Amino acid sequence: MMQISGKSILNHLRKITPTISVGILTADLLSLGRELTLLENAGVKLLHIDIMDGCFTPRMTFGPLLIKAMQTSLFKDVHLMIEEPLEKLADYVVSGADMITVHLESSRHIHRVLQNLGTMNNVNDPERGLLRGIALNPGTDIELIKPIIDEVDMILLLAVNPGWSGQKFISSTQRRLANVSKMIRRSGRNILLGVDGGINRGNIANVACMGADIIVTGSAVFDGKAPAENVYFMLEKVRAAKKSI
Repeated sequence: MMQISGKSILNHLRKITPTISVGILTADLLSLGRELTLLENAGVKLLHIDIMDGCFTPRMTFGPLLIKAMQTSLFKDVHLMIEEPLEKLADYVVSGADMITVHLESSRHIHRVLQNLGTMNNVNDPERGLLRGIALNPGTDIELIKPIIDEVDMILLLAVNPGWSGQKFISSTQRRLANVSKMIRRSGRNILLGVDGGINRGNIANVACMGADIIVTGSAVFDGKAPAENVYFMLEKVRAAKKSI
């Protein structure tokens, strides 16, 4: 019987949203075990892993081996910023991804990519399901989601152009989030809405009120100064926003 993509993990995440997914791109990789424990102890549930190939983005980052080496109870939220991901999906699934997000702009045949991903099982726990996400760059028309909306469990809007940390949150993202939220409601499907890029201690409260279920933040946590204090701060702001919405 084919695995229903994202069923268990999607239901679990729906219960705890809005929440944060913490990126490890700026974490201390030489002390990665300690960094992961810090996130677990703080109550973080999602670990955001940016995979860049130096082609879709101007820089290169991690690969499947590092994902597999991460021993953690956190859900592995793998964001593939790579060209033509179809033939590479299996490597990331086998490495232990719980969620895989591909870019709409990354393939001529993105529907086929998502369909293929929907046939794969979560190696951590087949009953958990494998959540499928689609990401859009800031300049991509959100209307392009409509033909593939039945194949996704999460829509991730980038609030910066992919490739480099430290960029400012693009203000038009708020309008895009609102429009995609309407699109999701009209679809009648249980789809998570995420936002990624330019989110820091100064704007997390405002972003948390924009309607996203999952807020990706990385350098604002792993700033080389006070990661524990930062992650508690970000979580508290998101929880406060949840109460006020």
